[in-house]
Amino acid sequence: MEMNFEELLGKITDFIQSEAKTDTVIGEQFKLGEFTCVPVIKVGIGFGSGGGTGDAPKTGKGGGGGAGAGMGIEPIGFLVTRDEQISFMDVGKSKGISAAFEKVPDLVEKFLKKTSTEQPASV
Repeated sequence: MEMNFEELLGKITDFIQSEAKTDTVIGEQFKLGEFTCVPVIKVGIGFGSGGGTGDAPKTGKGGGGGAGAGMGIEPIGFLVTRDEQISFMDVGKSKGISAAFEKVPDLVEKFLKKTSTEQPASV
């Protein structure tokens, strides 16, 4: 069996492009009052391959090959914007997507308190 590694890598790359997005993992950005919240994810990818040929004692031929890949996707926080201000809100050590969504109200509340206590710069 002959394996075309370039074709395989192309298919894997296409899969990653279509699946490793915040909209497919967490969801699309959303509005919460005057705030826009954009989910942020971390993606880790690993690839490995190997192959070889040799002489088998009885047949005079031999060969083998293999490939593997792994991918991990994790929600890490939200970019929160209001007017021209932007902040990153870390979701901390979450236990999946549901934990990230559970923290959204608290994160927005903290952001509101922080921005309401800040004084505008004098011009």
